[in-house]
Amino acid sequence: MLQDEPILAMTMSDFVEEAGCEAVVVRTAQAAIRILEARTDIRVVFADLDVRGSTTGLKLVATIRDRWPPIELVLTGALAPDLAAIPARGVFCDKPFRESKIVEAIRHFAA
Repeated sequence: MLQDEPILAMTMSDFVEEAGCEAVVVRTAQAAIRILEARTDIRVVFADLDVRGSTTGLKLVATIRDRWPPIELVLTGALAPDLAAIPARGVFCDKPFRESKIVEAIRHFAA
């Protein structure tokens, strides 16, 4: 899970755990890539597209789709991006969060 704001990270982590998954929280896209390189058990990435850092959220999810095609993407952000820019099988859930939609998407992809 990628989120650079601590309070939102706690909320998003709760959603992941409610969906029955383990939340691995990172604050930067670079940290997310390092985790994905080190672990083979991650099936879903829940990422905020508004994170700060040298790699934007959309670049990160494009990297994930290119390097780890089986990983599913649940994405969020304050402003909806051009939905054509979201990689295949990516789901966008805008803010403010609708917990049920996010939990349902994570459960679906993690099954």
